[in-house]
Amino acid sequence: MILWLNGAFGSGKTQTAFELSRRIPHSFVFDPENAGYYIQKNIPSTLKKNDFQNYSQWREFNYSMLLYIASEYEGIIIVPMTIVEPDYFREIAGRLREEGIKVHHYTLCVSRDRLLARLRSRGEGKHSWAANQIDRCLKGHQHPIFAEQLVTDNMSIEQMAEAIAAKLQISLLPAAQGRMRKFIQRLKVKYQHIRFFNR
Repeated sequence: MILWLNGAFGSGKTQTAFELSRRIPHSFVFDPENAGYYIQKNIPSTLKKNDFQNYSQWREFNYSMLLYIASEYEGIIIVPMTIVEPDYFREIAGRLREEGIKVHHYTLCVSRDRLLARLRSRGEGKHSWAANQIDRCLKGHQHPIFAEQLVTDNMSIEQMAEAIAAKLQISLLPAAQGRMRKFIQRLKVKYQHIRFFNR
């Protein structure tokens, strides 16, 4: 089974994905962005696009990898990835569903002001690439293909994970205890996903 967490940049996808992974035995977080950064670093500058999702190779690679993992792995695959273009989502998730893979998709919805605040907290200003995508994401996620939504403005990471698990009727292990332990977990995920270059 694949659990796809969508949403604008700063909506909490990655932190929620790793919270779920810590609390769901036999689960794995798959990051489609890694293929995009590989493409951007290994292509002539004259061929570079402004968003690696616009490469058909990125969409094909992630479809193939997810199909392979889902076919061989008995656990839950958690995919934190913003996708706004319905056709791109169909090329990956739609094709996986056609292959008989269960893909559960949720869009994490957060207000524009809260998104900007979260981006600032991770060092991205109001003119950053991620901030400039907010309006495109908020508009794009109104498409019916992204209709399974979860409003998370006033929810903690633990609450988001628990709400998603409840929808899927999945039992979670207890959340980490203690503010310091939770802080270290969040910081570790944040550090591992810092990107020093643009998409």
